Amino acid sequence: MPFEAPHAETQPKALVIGGGFGGMAAALRLRARGYRVELVDQRPMLGGRAQVFEREGFRHDAGPTVLCAPSLFRDLFALFDETFDDHVTLVEPKPWYRFTYADGSNFDYGPTREHTNAEIARLSPEDAESYDKLTEYGKSLYDIAFEKLSDQPFHNPLFMARQVPDLVRLRTYRTVWQTAKSFFRDDRLRRAFSIQPLLLGGNPLDTTGLYSLISYLERKEGVWFPLGGTGALVQALSDLMTRQGIDVRLNTSVEQLALDGTRVTGAIIAGREEKADIVVSNCDPLHLYQNMIPDSARARFPRLRLKHGKVSMGLFVLYFGATRQWPDVAHHTVQFSERYEGLLRDIFDHGKLTHDMSLYIHRPTATDPSFAPDGCDSFYVLCPVPNLQDTDIDWDVEGPRMRDRVVAHLDATTLPGLKKSITAEFWMTPEDFRSDYASLHGAGFSLAPLFRQSAYFRFHNRGEGLENLYLVGGGTHPGAGVPGAVLSAKVLDALVPEPVS
Repeated sequence: MPFEAPHAETQPKALVIGGGFGGMAAALRLRARGYRVELVDQRPMLGGRAQVFEREGFRHDAGPTVLCAPSLFRDLFALFDETFDDHVTLVEPKPWYRFTYADGSNFDYGPTREHTNAEIARLSPEDAESYDKLTEYGKSLYDIAFEKLSDQPFHNPLFMARQVPDLVRLRTYRTVWQTAKSFFRDDRLRRAFSIQPLLLGGNPLDTTGLYSLISYLERKEGVWFPLGGTGALVQALSDLMTRQGIDVRLNTSVEQLALDGTRVTGAIIAGREEKADIVVSNCDPLHLYQNMIPDSARARFPRLRLKHGKVSMGLFVLYFGATRQWPDVAHHTVQFSERYEGLLRDIFDHGKLTHDMSLYIHRPTATDPSFAPDGCDSFYVLCPVPNLQDTDIDWDVEGPRMRDRVVAHLDATTLPGLKKSITAEFWMTPEDFRSDYASLHGAGFSLAPLFRQSAYFRFHNRGEGLENLYLVGGGTHPGAGVPGAVLSAKVLDALVPEPVS
């Protein structure tokens, strides 16, 4: 039956604060249920950290660069009897990722199981069957953690307790790094199949082994790139919201939540209260509870007081164009430093900005030439760095130095000739993440995905100690990353009451 929008003026109002993937997905789900929905965001465009930057004819996705769970987006369009693939064209990079190592070797991962297994056997014959075993183990994690639990609320400690036997049986008390070591003998393969938490803000040496399910998720749904980039995906969701009558206000900052006792009644915008029947926050929860709750409420309701969570690492991201091309460079390249465990400890535990670095290199022009002028390449290079907590790094000084080190390193390795051809460059540091995205300590991904900060122990999707407040996004259950943010909105289906006119 075709979706029919209710008469907006007769419906309860939902106010969504923040237009990242979690906020957009929440707005669509609430609209499909009959709420009148308004979404506000402080940025000039939707997408949260998935902004789009353009410089001198070069285009860059600012944040996410891969899509590994397209079914979640197909579900959003299906709510309104529309077809996702009519609006977004997905292309599968070949390989999915190229991993390169300090010893000069490399490993191409995906897209087929056969190709991946052949590459593994080439690097390490004794690991020839390890990927299939890891994928089988990942399916066991996926069947429980992704299929059964990722869209379920974790507010009740008894519900969490009921999951413990399965979690213990699957040995999720191991870290992702320990899990990879249990399947692979070759250190290069251990690295390749343990870095996934870094894409979610976690240290592979500390992140719960639950995240080893990503290998199976990639195998099940693939690794995709939307033509036009992640920005095209954001635009498709924006257009869908417009078609469904969702009111979107950009360049609009929310100062505080409005409260009547313990009940959230709306939000303060430009000094005035905007009323709403429910409020959904897609802000960083750490920022929400520290800065957007009136001081009187924090004093009266101890549950609102911030617990000292461990946030993710920071990011240094260099965006640039080049007046030439490197046709042999893959769409996604992960370049490992000689050090692995020591480098991760320096970044996550010691707050050190080291001279060696591991890099993620995004070359979208390998798949979509529209990202650069003819004969040119577009790049985004990401380097994990310490966040701003308990460090004295001066990014006004270190930013230019990092730029020079990254360019020199790439020129000597993956992109020979870069120094002479680089153009239209700029960068972001943890300071920019703090100012542009209201991210506590400039963290790249909100809370780190540790076991003690997952499921029941993560920020709940129903507001702590307040009525009519709900949370979505990477800092809430089920976690960071595009799939986690979109799934957090699905959790609301079990929490938000049906609208009553």
